[in-house]
Amino acid sequence: MKIIILGAGRVGYSVADSLVSEKNDITVIDTDAERLRDLEARFDLRGVVGNGIDPQVLAEAGARDTDLLIACAAQDETNLVCCKVAQLMFNIPTRIARVRSSGLELERNQALLGKEGFGVDRVICPEESLTRYIGKLVEYPEALQVREFAGGRACLVSVRARPGAPMVGMRIATMRETAPDVAMRIVAIYRRFPDEPDRFLPCDGATRVEPGDEVFVLSAREQIPQVLAALHRHHGHPARPVRRIMIAGGGRVGLRLARQLAQRGGFHIKVVEESAERCVALAAELPSDILVLQGDATDEDLLGDESIEEVDLFLALTDDDEDNIMASLLAKRMGASRVLALINRRTYADLMHGTQIDIALSPAQAMLGELLAYVRRGDVQAVHSLRRGVAEALEIVARGDRKNSRVVGRKVSEIHLPAEVHMGLIVRGLPEDGGEPPADAPPQVIIPRSHTVIESNDHVVFFLPHKRLVREVEKQFRVSATFF
Repeated sequence: MKIIILGAGRVGYSVADSLVSEKNDITVIDTDAERLRDLEARFDLRGVVGNGIDPQVLAEAGARDTDLLIACAAQDETNLVCCKVAQLMFNIPTRIARVRSSGLELERNQALLGKEGFGVDRVICPEESLTRYIGKLVEYPEALQVREFAGGRACLVSVRARPGAPMVGMRIATMRETAPDVAMRIVAIYRRFPDEPDRFLPCDGATRVEPGDEVFVLSAREQIPQVLAALHRHHGHPARPVRRIMIAGGGRVGLRLARQLAQRGGFHIKVVEESAERCVALAAELPSDILVLQGDATDEDLLGDESIEEVDLFLALTDDDEDNIMASLLAKRMGASRVLALINRRTYADLMHGTQIDIALSPAQAMLGELLAYVRRGDVQAVHSLRRGVAEALEIVARGDRKNSRVVGRKVSEIHLPAEVHMGLIVRGLPEDGGEPPADAPPQVIIPRSHTVIESNDHVVFFLPHKRLVREVEKQFRVSATFF
């Protein structure tokens, strides 16, 4: 696929990094020549110096035969105008704009942003994606990751196996026998070994879950609490809900998250912000029951005065990776139950994974899935990048019939997939038009067995430990020409 990326900042860099690895033809446009030279030195792509709203610059970047435009410059207005120019002058089929303003959502502003307006096919907001993602981690505090499929009806969760949990120490086949009513499938285990990074273990019936393993499980949404309890909680111990939250950093993400959590209710929230001016703005925008504190989140006296040992979840969400890491480590040492650090630099995120920081979250990974769905072949509904971009979870829809499809009308055992690929679950009964299913016929979440037959319009969720396996899966689900 031929792709133009406008903007070589943090978001543009992360997008380029992910898409280049999939052998796409990528051109990046930016006004900063030095930044482009750095990108060209790191990745196999082409840089064009100039303003993306200039038709001449777009033409130089190859806009006339481009398949996808991703406008992720720093300014919303630049991204919107670039999409319109790309639509009117070059007829680029798919145009995605990064928009920071919370008021510019495509569903609410179709007239402004749609075909007759700025010509945007999809709006992405990294801050909003990040806020939604952290919100899920607040909802399921024992999980390391929570990814949704089929409109939220199915989820992929990763959880650290703890000694004393009911299913830790069991073989996977035994788990199925002891809990046949729980619709779940373990699709991957990453195990720690001395003096080396976590290693992927293929999962079959004989694989045993050991304490300390990072376990990836696909399940129906309503059964996630059971899954987390079975792998992370001592038998008979109740879940500890998140009530007291401290947010370090009152930037865009911190503000959005505090506001979202306040709307949900039931939380005691404190926001720590260093800038006095920003504190005044936060206090004016946030509800009165949220306490805004001026200070440095790496100051142990401040954390001690605010009873950090009683905090259920500490979130370091500043723009500085080093501050986030230090604040999280300090909060954990002083007694915070669980800490999350926002880390932009991949190297830092890799270093912090599996340390005292419970969750090292990369903003780019939180939103990349929204983009990846556009560069996949076949009817791909959702993509989630996992393990810092190495692994992937993929939701793809089976189309056609037995004559023009390699999967529809066939048993799972008859589908030729790479050995490492896990077909985790199937969601059956979703409307083809994407609307809501009737109340009397809710969709089914099915854990596939070897004898399970794939039907047309089944939403099939896969776990792929390596991105190179994606093409093999897409190939199997591609329909023949007779389908059209």
